[in-house]
Amino acid sequence: MNKTQAIIYYKTSMAIFKKWLSDGIINQKELTQIDTVLSEKYGLSSTSIYR
Repeated sequence: MNKTQAIIYYKTSMAIFKKWLSDGIINQKELTQIDTVLSEKYGLSSTSIYR
């Protein structure tokens, strides 16, 4: 997987989880944990502009 694909997969996944947050399925703390897991999975640093 190249960097562009990783960013697309990360952003797509986060869009789904942000929708879940707005629907009340998850809370902000869970979203933060999910963000951390996904960013590690797709190789994005904590200072990445894509996060």
